[in-house]
Amino acid sequence: MCTTKPFFDPLHLTELSFDALMEWLLSRSTTELVSLAQQVCAETYGNKVFLRGLIEFSNECLCDCLYCGIRKSNHKAQRYTLSDEEILETVKKGLSFGFKTFVLQSGEYRIELPERMARLLYQLRHITGEDVAFTLSCGVYPREVYREWKKAGANRYLLRFETSDESLFARLCPGKTLSKRLQALDDLKAEGYAVGSGFMVGLPGETVAIRLRNVLLCRELQLEMVGIGPFLPHPDTPLASESPLPIEETIRITALLRLLLPWANIPATTAAGSLHPQGREMMLAAGANVLMPNITPTEKKHHYLLYPNKICLDEDGWECLSCLSLRVASVGKEISFERGESILRDFSSPSFYFEKKPISH
Repeated sequence: MCTTKPFFDPLHLTELSFDALMEWLLSRSTTELVSLAQQVCAETYGNKVFLRGLIEFSNECLCDCLYCGIRKSNHKAQRYTLSDEEILETVKKGLSFGFKTFVLQSGEYRIELPERMARLLYQLRHITGEDVAFTLSCGVYPREVYREWKKAGANRYLLRFETSDESLFARLCPGKTLSKRLQALDDLKAEGYAVGSGFMVGLPGETVAIRLRNVLLCRELQLEMVGIGPFLPHPDTPLASESPLPIEETIRITALLRLLLPWANIPATTAAGSLHPQGREMMLAAGANVLMPNITPTEKKHHYLLYPNKICLDEDGWECLSCLSLRVASVGKEISFERGESILRDFSSPSFYFEKKPISH
């Protein structure tokens, strides 16, 4: 088991052996898990749901992951890369709507990105000042690249490990290794980033034990953000004939993440909303506290298809805000445009709370 500080474990779950924790998890109904997660989320983040403006600036990718719709070998994918001017204008518009955090996401391509991203970040920081946070999600790079991006203005980095099982990772991500990905997460933390990672729920070949180990790895890494979502088979990938798990499995794992990582920012992901019409609301009810509206220029959204039936592709990202407010209100929460830092950066509040007010289970 991991050795994270015990006062960040309101149910004392990490005191259990792996088998005992598995037994505890399997013996709890989804309703029970969601109720416990709601309590923890309410005491850490209240009813706030932080917004991050997502800009998918390129679907170019050198990787060939078997599950991904923008994999290198998918020749049906129409490739694009936004210009610096398009990114700058999108951020300016986001600022006018009140966004305090932007996520710049791309496929994993390395040729000119390090230099370009550093230049772009300096430009963005000149526009925004220090009040705005920039999250990058661009893949694995040498540590010195992360250092330059941090110096240029990046605050956070999202790099999902997808699965904690080395053999499954190697099978699904040819040419990549789990150990290199985990090393990159260590490098990012050492460079001062707020680090996010996560995994897919229900990858072909995944077991319940792997799913639990995924959650425990997130805790061991002390992630400040954890992004998960259901595996959805893309028709133009080798896994096209596989089937996703019911949305309930993603909801249960969301709740468990909130219980084991009470400090983490957890997005209610678009993939959950693509699997089930109420998927994002269900994740919010189970402890998620972040939404990432897609503010990529509408004409490019159709080309960033990691999975099929992606929602909101025909909607202007700015028009989605009123819709999101209603969806969030339906589960008793409200939209917040704050930067929304993880409470892991303030040890006093959660430590005192969890020591004084243990949650019954």
